[in-house]
Amino acid sequence: MKTKKLQNIIMMLLFLCGNSILNAQISNTNFWNKVRIGGGIGLNFGNGFFSGTLAPSAIYEVDAIFAFGLGLNATYNSQKNTYKSTILGGSLIGLANVIPQLQLSAEFEQLHVSTNFDNPNLLKDTYWTPALFLGAGYRNNNITLGVRYDILYNTNRSIYANAWMPFVRVYF
Repeated sequence: MKTKKLQNIIMMLLFLCGNSILNAQISNTNFWNKVRIGGGIGLNFGNGFFSGTLAPSAIYEVDAIFAFGLGLNATYNSQKNTYKSTILGGSLIGLANVIPQLQLSAEFEQLHVSTNFDNPNLLKDTYWTPALFLGAGYRNNNITLGVRYDILYNTNRSIYANAWMPFVRVYF
């Protein structure tokens, strides 16, 4: 229950901050000049397993230090003769370039997981799972390499193998 309250508070704060920034900037003709598009593509396969992910995102650079944005996530997993899983969701992204080479990040992600098992005795498993990643990375122009940590990580419900995760972030 504590996680749910924290999740709701974070969502509300990020929404209010993002909404305020967008409302202030939408009338500015330079708005679209400060929007950056990026995302991720993932592919994993082997020994009867397949996983594919598309995760586009867009950020708005408020100034040289701060950027905020939104992301989408669509993932399909299958393990031969075991299960098929579809994962859909979105994220709110906050970036801070403390110095030009150091980027700190916070990303709240909410994913809907739907798993169908090949065994008819197992029930379909459907649930929502949150993640709140705090990260740091080395930035060079529009590419950032780093590591992030999910402070809401749940070993029973997370779609990720563990709370620590390396990342490559690219925005054009």
